[in-house]
Amino acid sequence: MKALVTGASGFVGAAVARALGAAGWQVRALRRAGSPPGNLASLDLETVEGDLLDPRSLVAAARGCQALLHVAADYRLGASDPAVLYRTNVEGTRNVLGAARAAGIERVVHTSSVATIGIPPDGSPGDESTPVNLAAMIGHYKRSKFLAEEVAREFAREGLHVVIVNPSTPVGPGDVKPTPTGQLVLDAALGRMPAYVDTGLNVVHVEDVAAGHLAALDRGRSGERYVLGGENLSLREILTRIAQMRGRPPPRIRLPYAAVLPIAYAAEGWTRLTGRTGRITLEGVRMSRKRMYFSSGKAIRELGYRTRPATEAFRDALDWFAARGLLD
Repeated sequence: MKALVTGASGFVGAAVARALGAAGWQVRALRRAGSPPGNLASLDLETVEGDLLDPRSLVAAARGCQALLHVAADYRLGASDPAVLYRTNVEGTRNVLGAARAAGIERVVHTSSVATIGIPPDGSPGDESTPVNLAAMIGHYKRSKFLAEEVAREFAREGLHVVIVNPSTPVGPGDVKPTPTGQLVLDAALGRMPAYVDTGLNVVHVEDVAAGHLAALDRGRSGERYVLGGENLSLREILTRIAQMRGRPPPRIRLPYAAVLPIAYAAEGWTRLTGRTGRITLEGVRMSRKRMYFSSGKAIRELGYRTRPATEAFRDALDWFAARGLLD
């Protein structure tokens, strides 16, 4: 059995490709011409050239595969050109699923995000049934992922077997860029996070997310979505655990939202002038007003999904960063 994976050179995509290989699948990875290999260099798989915005290349890549896992996405907050996010995340998804249908692929897993999941006003964890709409999406990244899910459901209604998974905040080895979350882990480990805001995240080991993809491929219901989360932690708890692992004092200064907002506006202006996105974005600060806590109960019940403690994710991420000299 052969599976095509988009985004296999990235953080989550590489973990999915590794999990597929370990489960006995032949893995074919889609790679843009001239793109750096990222995690592909360490994986035993077949690579094919293609582009999310080139439907013909996607159909050619999908031929001969029985499954497709669409993990590729543009994950940036505060992007200077939001149109690129929509082209990649929305139109790219339409092209990938169209190629899957044209190639006769039997089962598809579309990787979305908890960014599209609603958050209850009482602060309890959100899940797949929490009411939400496009107007509630903060920023272009969230909006693009919400619209991409709509595309996936459209294909499911038309008969393609598409299961949607919504990872929370993956942490672990292989974060080559790193992602915004990986950068947070690095900064905390290096003592660059002396203060925090009152927010929270759901942290999950990237390998548990990968295992959840395989479970969705095997047991997921078409047109349904499944939160692949882990442990709900406040930002202070996250930074404290990482600091303790590195023998550093935990952050003690809590910054009010009103104090961070002007910094984010200044950073936004800098992005417009330079075209480069910094570590503080207006989009990210606005998102931090809510604790982004989620429940994976549906995935546990229907997919047999299981996770490990967030501390193990932090430890594995730090070990990986340290092995590459990033913590020196």
